[in-house]
Amino acid sequence: MADETATLAAYVSALDHDDIPVEVRTRAKLLTLDFLGSAIRARRDAESTPSLLQMLSSLSLDGSGPATVFGDERGFTPAIAALLNGALGHSLDFDDTHADSSLHPSAPVVPAAFAIGELIGASGREVLTAIIAGYEVCCRLGNALDPTSHYARGFHPTATAGAYGAAAAAAKLLKLSPERIIAAFGVSGSQAAGSLQFLVNGAWNKRYQVGAAAMNGVIAATLANHGFVGATQSIEGIHGLLVGYTDTPHPGKAVAGLGTVYETMKIGIKPYPSCRYTHAAIDALIAMRREHGLTPDQIRRVEIGLHRNGITLTGDAATKRHPKTIVAGQFSMYFTGALALAQGSFGWDDYARLGDAEIDALADRFEVVRDTRLEGRTHPFGGRVTIHTDQGVLERINDDPSGEPCSFPSANAMTGKFMQLAQPVLGGGAQRFADALLTLEQFERIDGVARLGRL
Repeated sequence: MADETATLAAYVSALDHDDIPVEVRTRAKLLTLDFLGSAIRARRDAESTPSLLQMLSSLSLDGSGPATVFGDERGFTPAIAALLNGALGHSLDFDDTHADSSLHPSAPVVPAAFAIGELIGASGREVLTAIIAGYEVCCRLGNALDPTSHYARGFHPTATAGAYGAAAAAAKLLKLSPERIIAAFGVSGSQAAGSLQFLVNGAWNKRYQVGAAAMNGVIAATLANHGFVGATQSIEGIHGLLVGYTDTPHPGKAVAGLGTVYETMKIGIKPYPSCRYTHAAIDALIAMRREHGLTPDQIRRVEIGLHRNGITLTGDAATKRHPKTIVAGQFSMYFTGALALAQGSFGWDDYARLGDAEIDALADRFEVVRDTRLEGRTHPFGGRVTIHTDQGVLERINDDPSGEPCSFPSANAMTGKFMQLAQPVLGGGAQRFADALLTLEQFERIDGVARLGRL
């Protein structure tokens, strides 16, 4: 390990909007649009939202401020806005995924950038640059942690590496020097937390800890801005992130190609509101159902093969076969697979079918197994589907789920997904907000954009 903390801090400090390739800036705007659609819908629909708001009220933390919570009518203080937007945007499990690091970069990064951007009256160009800085730091640290090892230790990388990404975005907007960004990263090292224990009972921790990462990034950068002394070598140090959070660190991945290779371009989006490890199999099930005219009564047995990370998150039959809560359903290959095979589609509103007798009966015919053929590849998100019918056996392997960079949707398709999520909440204002996000760099002040996302 060799000064990865200082190298990333220098990169964030020096990053200039005009030096970022146009395609990277365009991709970042589409990713921001995608994330905020999920946040807006979750403000109204996610079952964990009322408890978050009641907690703030009980602690007198719901006072007014300059920062937007998307899908709400009020302004909040920046740290609280980052907390809520991060938690909301991650609540539907419909937000983007960076395959190499197996994390969701927009969830901690975008809320931190908007919160500080509104606080200081930043321009759209500045906020877009900060988001890209946050993506690069977040994804690169996720790569360096080695997601398989990080998961095996019980950590949730969106919350751990995400705290650093949020701090990078906030620090960029505050125009911190490299030394001050090192201090912000030093604070982030004490805040990086996120446990996979939520998988045991379908808990809401996953949503909260990602929102907390966004909030903590805002706090870390603001502390550094006011001279707070943060730990140095927070990433590579003797008690740093890459020592305490993984058994197989790859520090070189944190800085490889920095400034020339953009991890932002490797971020994919989700066509389904569930764990990314379920998506390749869902794609295959929907395609096979269509191509072969399959109906549930024809299905005798379905075997789903996944990477071992996917087994950890979605494949335990004892706890995943018949989920009762939305979180449990989001992390059930059995429920999501049976739903997709039964109806040939899967969207957010389909969680109404949790406990549905038809879906549970079909899920009983599913088995989820580790398929070593899907390991040792660049990405861990592949899936293999084998369907046994009275007429024979059908099999399909998808190396990647749809929505990855190799099949990234068009701007029209991305806007369509946004409208499907946001229009029920914002009504006619949803299109105006989408248009503003896609032209973010043209706004002299970000609050002119953000307020279009309020009720």
